[in-house]
Amino acid sequence: MDKPKTTSFFGTRWRGEASLSKLYWRDILIVGSVINLLTGFAALMIAAQGGDLGLAAIVHFSCLPYNVFLVLALWRTPGRSRFMAWTSLVWLGIVTVI
Repeated sequence: MDKPKTTSFFGTRWRGEASLSKLYWRDILIVGSVINLLTGFAALMIAAQGGDLGLAAIVHFSCLPYNVFLVLALWRTPGRSRFMAWTSLVWLGIVTVI
């Protein structure tokens, strides 16, 4: 018996059914970067106002699973270019540290 195909956000990206341009440009570089900037800013605000540094770290790293998912989904997508693959890893490193 075949499993039914879902059209969920995560399912289409994990199976490589999303277009590479949508996954790379929109999901990773634009939306992913905005999410990381917002959580990084929130973590900085918590730390700057004397809040718990553990909470600030949790907020900062809260989107790491999503980031790793996007990069792995890109690496699993057939037809990806070497440029897209390696720049997604560089992006992951930058947004994790910053």
